[in-house]
Amino acid sequence: MTLSPLLIIMIGVIGLLGAGFYGLLVSRNLIKIVVALQVLVKAALVGLIAAGNYNGQINLAQSLALTVIIADTIVAVMGIALGVQIRRHMGTLDVRELSKLKG
Repeated sequence: MTLSPLLIIMIGVIGLLGAGFYGLLVSRNLIKIVVALQVLVKAALVGLIAAGNYNGQINLAQSLALTVIIADTIVAVMGIALGVQIRRHMGTLDVRELSKLKG
């Protein structure tokens, strides 16, 4: 049985999605949650590029992926900066501890 390149890429995408979802479910640290979300976005980007290549519209897929990478990087930097400030003020990054706080 020979595997097509598209099938190999889709197996990789499913693996990345699994790793990202596992990171979201297991981790309680705010920074680790941001990293797990980054892994999920990268899996979606690889799938987007593979679909664009399969349809013959690789240029469109690459430009969309570049736009998503830029927006995702900005969101990740803001999330990490928020995590640093929360750690500085509250002393913890544990999501369960932070959810107990009442404003």
